[in-house]
Amino acid sequence: MASAASSLRAASGNERFNDEAAKWDSNPFVHEASKQALKAIVAKFPALRQPPGEQGLDILEVGCGTGLLSSIMAPYAKRIVAVDAAAGMIDVLKTKLQSSDAPRNISPVAALLQDPEDKSLPPQNDEDPGGRRLKFDLITSHLVLHHIADLKGVLATMLGCLKSNGWVALTDFEDYGPEAKSFHAQAKMGGVERHGINADAMEKLMNEVGFVNVRVVRAWSMDKVVEKYEGEFGDAGKASQPGQGQIRSFPFVLCMGEKKYCQP
Repeated sequence: MASAASSLRAASGNERFNDEAAKWDSNPFVHEASKQALKAIVAKFPALRQPPGEQGLDILEVGCGTGLLSSIMAPYAKRIVAVDAAAGMIDVLKTKLQSSDAPRNISPVAALLQDPEDKSLPPQNDEDPGGRRLKFDLITSHLVLHHIADLKGVLATMLGCLKSNGWVALTDFEDYGPEAKSFHAQAKMGGVERHGINADAMEKLMNEVGFVNVRVVRAWSMDKVVEKYEGEFGDAGKASQPGQGQIRSFPFVLCMGEKKYCQP
């Protein structure tokens, strides 16, 4: 799993994401993308109810950033463990959770998650804090997969974090052809391992890892202002002058897979 660990460190824990943490929530696009991800996931998983009650789901978000998706998913969950390797992102989330109106069922964790038994995860039994780690009903990850070089390793870790018959619901923009590269400005290419998720390749990979009932579906599309040519936005990585950029529509995929039932 070392290669997966290296990929996550480069993607989620690099200087770019720590540096951008404080201003991450100021981008309307990331808020809207999180809302669309929640809508797509709730539509596919009837077990997500609001309020969830005692039978609510234990959810793990991998690569949570500042917790935008976790925060709006919290009313549907029994609890959410929000993990990110970028400590700066987790610091922002911890600050937001101190607000009086913040969700009380989110546990932020700054960790490079490469082992389902990582001690930074909550224990399965509170009376045995050093024992086996909590397993989850649902794992989410939003706009993270395209930053990970070794997808197979990370998917294997997610599979190990699930309960029997638990699911992953992973959302990212789709690799629909050469134009998908424009999703990131040239200045924002640090840590980008692929230009979106290819649906067919992802479905094949998830089956290889051991997921069952795998489906990768196009779930929604979003408009984004992107560079007309590489480097147009300069070091800022976004349009800063009148007439800069162009609007392009990007499809997003929802990648779903179940962990096969295992005898206890």
